[in-house]
Amino acid sequence: MEIYLPAHPPFSFYAVVNSHGWVQLAPFQQDETEQRLTYIDRLSSGRVVVYIIHALDSGVQLHSESDLNTAEQAEAAHKVIWMLGLQQDFSEFYAMASSELELSHVIERAQGRVLRCPTLFEDVIKTILTTNTLWAATIRMTSNLVQLYGEPLPSEPSRHAFPTPERLATLDEATLRAEARLGYRAPYVLALAQASASGKMDLEALKDPDLPTPELRKRLLAIKGVGGYAAANLLNILGRYDYLPVDSWAMKMVSQEWHQGELIGPAEVDAAFERWGKWKGLAYWFWKWKQ
Repeated sequence: MEIYLPAHPPFSFYAVVNSHGWVQLAPFQQDETEQRLTYIDRLSSGRVVVYIIHALDSGVQLHSESDLNTAEQAEAAHKVIWMLGLQQDFSEFYAMASSELELSHVIERAQGRVLRCPTLFEDVIKTILTTNTLWAATIRMTSNLVQLYGEPLPSEPSRHAFPTPERLATLDEATLRAEARLGYRAPYVLALAQASASGKMDLEALKDPDLPTPELRKRLLAIKGVGGYAAANLLNILGRYDYLPVDSWAMKMVSQEWHQGELIGPAEVDAAFERWGKWKGLAYWFWKWKQ
C-alpha cells in the first residue's frame, strides 16, 4: 500500500518529527538517514500493522507492507494526517513571528507542528509518564508498557503496538508497578485505561475543534495524574496554544530573558508571552532561549 498525503505548506518532515521527545518513545522508530519514521499501530479491525512514513517536499508518502482494505487504508491515512498535523495552518502565527527576532527561525524551518500519537489515550499516558522523573525513565516505562502489553507486529514480533485501553484495564496496580515499573503513576494509568475501556471517558471527543479551550483544559485536568503542566503540554499537542507549561525551567529562562535573573513565578512567565494570544504556547515552545 502506498498513499501520498499532502501537507498544508510550508511543511518540514524533520521539524515535526523532532519537535519534541515523542519520536524516542515506542512504538515510534526514526531513521534519520533515510528521512523515514515508522510506527506500529493496531487498527480498529484488530490488525497490527507498521506505518512507514517517508518525507516528501510537500507532504509524506505512507507505506504499509500489509495489504489493507479500503476502510483500513482510510483509517491509516486519517491517523498519519493527525500524527504529523498535515492539515494545520500556521500562517497567522508566522505573520506574528516574522517581526520577532527570537522566532524568525520558525518560518525558515517550517516549525509549529508537534508530533502526536494516533490516539489521545496514548498521548495522555505518555505525558503522565513524563511527570517527576528523568527522560530516560520515561523511555523505559513506555517501552515496558509496549513490550509487555502491546500486540506484536506479525512480520516482526519483537515490535509491538501501544497497548489498548481494554488490555491495560485487565491489569491491576500491583502488576503495573512490578512489571512495567510505573511507580506512583500506576493507579493513574490503570484508572484512565478502565475509564476509556468502559466508555465512561471518550478521549477522542476532546479533539473536537469546537470545544472551547478552557473547557478542554478543565476536562484534561479532571484526568487523574494530569496537573497544570501536563494539561498545558497536552493542549499544545491538541493544537491549542492558549496555556503555557510552566515549570522551574520556564521560570529560570524567563527570568534570565526579561528579569535579570531575579526570582519570578508563573505569573511572570505567562505575562512574558501574553501578547501572543492564542499562539503563546507555540511562541514559548520555539523561543530561541539564551542558555
